[in-house]
Amino acid sequence: MAREDNISKGLLVGFLTGGIVGAAVALLYAPKSGRALRQDISKGAEDAYHGAENYLEDARQKAVSMINDGRRKSEDLIRDARGKAETLINDAERVINDAKERAGKTVEDGKRLVNEEGERIKGAVKKGVDSYKETKGGAKSDETTA
Repeated sequence: MAREDNISKGLLVGFLTGGIVGAAVALLYAPKSGRALRQDISKGAEDAYHGAENYLEDARQKAVSMINDGRRKSEDLIRDARGKAETLINDAERVINDAKERAGKTVEDGKRLVNEEGERIKGAVKKGVDSYKETKGGAKSDETTA
């Protein structure tokens, strides 16, 4: 788009310059009196001045329009970026909360299993001790009878 604007500007400036130079050359070679020639030159200069004024006003309006479009687009980009950032933050919080819940459940399951296994081991040890005592007690009574 900037390239098209540059081409348009160059073309317009070329036409204006060519028109002014062409008009000046035509006036200088035209068979007119000095007063008529000066009036024609003055009119041509005035026309060129107004043409340049109009061109500058158009350029100013286009520049303002481009600045406003850029501002609008940047605001849209910022708004979109904020929305995406909020979505990412919410998703991250959800993932963290899920991980905390799973970790808590895993820890609770682990504690329960450790307690169950501890009770089972205590029971097995107690049975082993009881069996040992029973076997040892039975062996002593056999020795005393013999």
